[in-house]
Amino acid sequence: MINREHTPPAPSSCTAFDNTRRIASGPYLRVAIALKAYDDAHPNASVLVFDDATGKQIDFDLRGSDMEIAARLQRRFPAAETDPPRAPGRPRLGVVAREVTLLPRHWEWLAAQPGGASATLRKLVEEARRSDPTSEGKLRSLQERTYHFMSAMAGNLPNFEEASRALFADDMARLKKLIARWPDDVRDHLLQLCAGDRPTAADGT
Repeated sequence: MINREHTPPAPSSCTAFDNTRRIASGPYLRVAIALKAYDDAHPNASVLVFDDATGKQIDFDLRGSDMEIAARLQRRFPAAETDPPRAPGRPRLGVVAREVTLLPRHWEWLAAQPGGASATLRKLVEEARRSDPTSEGKLRSLQERTYHFMSAMAGNLPNFEEASRALFADDMARLKKLIARWPDDVRDHLLQLCAGDRPTAADGT
């Protein structure tokens, strides 16, 4: 089974690099605001931002205030978590409230579960996702997003072609060996993108 030492990226999250150094990661707005401050302090920085769900490069318009940045992000990425920073208190979980229709016996069973109905439903959904028979499609999606990032950040690094072949062959042990000497942040983020909700795969660790 695949080693799950890397935490899968959260929905609507992104990661920013200055050359090969990871400088920010998280929800779009949090990263955008961090990049605004970083750009002010490092005017000659060469920053690239990657969507964690697709591995593709994205750009932020960092002009104006934090509220103006948030408004532009909300218009451009309506599904992303781009709300303005919240006051201290209960952390935002990224949940979406929608109607669920169940029979009374279902609600009774849910209410009796540890953590309540919402926590139980989330657990059931996650278990169903992990057992989804479309594992081949999931694996392909993980490989493609990893390759998008890999080709942009590591196309000129040693063993790139061999590492690409290992990625699409789902040979994680060989992939890790081939990229072992790549810059730490690039290598670690690549492996994080590979992790995801993988079904089963050969892994030599």
